[in-house]
Amino acid sequence: MDIKYILKNYKDIAVVGLSDKPERYSYIVADYLLRNGYNIIPVNPGIQEWRGIKAYKDIKSVDKNIDIVDIFRKPEFITDIVSESIGKARVIWMQEGIVNNGAKDLAEKNNLYVVMDKCMKKEHEKLNND
Repeated sequence: MDIKYILKNYKDIAVVGLSDKPERYSYIVADYLLRNGYNIIPVNPGIQEWRGIKAYKDIKSVDKNIDIVDIFRKPEFITDIVSESIGKARVIWMQEGIVNNGAKDLAEKNNLYVVMDKCMKKEHEKLNND
C-alpha cells in the first residue's frame, strides 16, 4: 500500500484534533478533503459539530466506518489515538510535523498502515498534478 492507493481508495477520514476555527490548519485540510470527495468524521471533545457534521469526543466513540485516522495532535497523544484505532481503521496518518515512532510500531504490529510527517492535503494536490 502507498499514499496514492490510500488517497484513491479510502474515503472515510476521522480527523482527530479538528478545529472549528477556519484559520487552523486542521480545518483547512479537512475542508479541502471534504470538497474533494472525502467523508470527514470530526474528532474533538471540544466541539459538538464541524460544518454541520456531528463531532465525536474520541475514536472509540465513532460509530461510522473509518478508513483513515488523520491526526492533528502533539506526538505525545498519538499512542493513545493509535490504540483506540486498532480494529476500527486501516490507516494512521500523522500530519506534517508529527513523528512518533513508538506509535508507528504499535500501529504496524496491529496491521495498520502508517503515514507519518506528511500533509494529506499536499499529498492529494501532488497526486492530482501528476
